[in-house]
Amino acid sequence: MTGLLVTGIGVVAPTGVGVEEHWASLVRGEPAIRPVEGFDSERYGVPLAGQVRDFVPADHVSPQLMVQTDRWTWMSLAAATLAAEDAGYTAPEDVYATSVFLASGSGGNEFSQHEIQGLWAKGPRSVGAYQSIAWFYAASTGQVSIRDGFKGPSGVVVSEGAGGLDSIGWARRVARRGTPAVLVGGTEAGLCPYAVLCQATGGRLSSATRPEDAYLPFDRRADGHVVGEGGAILLLEEPGAAAARGATKVWGEVAGYAATHDAFHHEDPAPDAVQYARAIRLSLADAGVSPDEVDLVIADGAGVPELDRLELEALGAVFGGRATPVPVTAPSSFTGRLMAGGSALDVATALLAMRDGIVPGTAFLTDPVEAPPGVDLVTAGRVQDLSTVVVLARGAGGFNSSLVLRRPAGGPTS
Repeated sequence: MTGLLVTGIGVVAPTGVGVEEHWASLVRGEPAIRPVEGFDSERYGVPLAGQVRDFVPADHVSPQLMVQTDRWTWMSLAAATLAAEDAGYTAPEDVYATSVFLASGSGGNEFSQHEIQGLWAKGPRSVGAYQSIAWFYAASTGQVSIRDGFKGPSGVVVSEGAGGLDSIGWARRVARRGTPAVLVGGTEAGLCPYAVLCQATGGRLSSATRPEDAYLPFDRRADGHVVGEGGAILLLEEPGAAAARGATKVWGEVAGYAATHDAFHHEDPAPDAVQYARAIRLSLADAGVSPDEVDLVIADGAGVPELDRLELEALGAVFGGRATPVPVTAPSSFTGRLMAGGSALDVATALLAMRDGIVPGTAFLTDPVEAPPGVDLVTAGRVQDLSTVVVLARGAGGFNSSLVLRRPAGGPTS
């Protein structure tokens, strides 16, 4: 059975605004992790981040809506528009034919900080009414749905870094119940003092002051990750509906998906990778794909030594029997970890990689840890034909998700 088709991609990321801008940056191997701008983040021990520099909210969001919403929602609104434009998708006459199912890891941070500061300094009357909706995890889903008139079954997924993939899992459920088009993915904007402090208390952020030392998945020097903002939104369509409306572009097919949970601890990682490996196996089985048929794995790439070890353990358990090791890369090393937006962006990256036959490398991976049998850690970009790609993501608290993407017959169309 053919899965949902990806017909549109919208990207707002540290690597660029627009899908081709993002991809060109990755292909050139240009890390987008830099000193934080806008406030003194070093006082929180977080000198570097992946910030979206070229995003002009007024180009994408009306003034009336901007005052009601947070930066993360501005990015979602922009990415949703870019995805629809990329797909050539206009709202059908049936307002219930399109759903919005986005993911969020942290909500409206900057808006909330401003209102909390007003509360402390001036009292309750200084807090605006929009605080009640701008911070909420479902704000971006709701605002996209309202603005664009999409009234199909909608919702928000809150599974931290795994959310971008889990939103696709929910889209499949929605489509099976009769909704032919779903916007998925998500963005994040966790770069203000309040948000950075919240993340710093987790103990997984790198304190490095140089980008080349900061976020190093699968490297012996790894000491944590770097915060990033932005993400991606994708339009998924049921194949028959896409054909009926005359869709001219197909990026790829969602062939399989699975999610598991470690059920171990709300902060500490599980002592083994059993559930992570299980998620990968289940997604492959869902797609009808064997480990030998996978051309590339885009890894979660936590940049935390213990978490990287567990991810490699899971990959070794699934792919260890291959005659030829599967290439494994972590393009998030170029942008920082974007929470839910990061896994959505990795899906966009995987589709671009299949289109052009290019595997993006892992930034600054110069001293890789020992990989298990069946795993080939990609240190630099390479040219390779790709027809089946697995995208992995984990969320803090024990979430594990795996997505299998397949290149459409004849290759991506445009």
